[in-house]
Amino acid sequence: MKKLDIYEPAMCCSTGVCGVDVDPVLVQFVADLQWLTEQGVSVSRYNLSQEPQAFAANIDVVKEMEAGMDRLPIVVVDGQIASTGVYLSRSQLAQKLGITPEQTQSKAAIKIEGENCCKPGGGCC
Repeated sequence: MKKLDIYEPAMCCSTGVCGVDVDPVLVQFVADLQWLTEQGVSVSRYNLSQEPQAFAANIDVVKEMEAGMDRLPIVVVDGQIASTGVYLSRSQLAQKLGITPEQTQSKAAIKIEGENCCKPGGGCC
C-alpha cells in the first residue's frame, strides 16, 4: 500500500476547509485526498498548529522548514519528499504515487467527515 503524508502550515482546522474565506485549492485538495483513499492509498495530514510533534519527528521535514516556512506544504510519498511549497493536483499526486492516468479521470465528491471546525461553537475559527 502506498503512503502519502502531507505536512501543512498552521490552519484553524485539520483540513483548512473552514471559516468564511475558504481557499478553493484546499477544497479540491480534500476531494483529491478522498479519491486517493478510495484508490487504496494511506493518507495522513499533519497541521503545524495541531500536530507539531509529527513535524519534529521527521528530520527531512525539519530541514525543509529550516530553509523557510514557504516550503509548506511538504508532500511525502513512501517516506521520500515528493514536493514542497504547493498543493499538488490530482494528476500530479497520481503520478507521484504511480496511479495510472485512466484512474485519475473519475472525480470524487467532496466529503468531509468528522469535522466540527466549521460548526457554530466548533472553536477553531
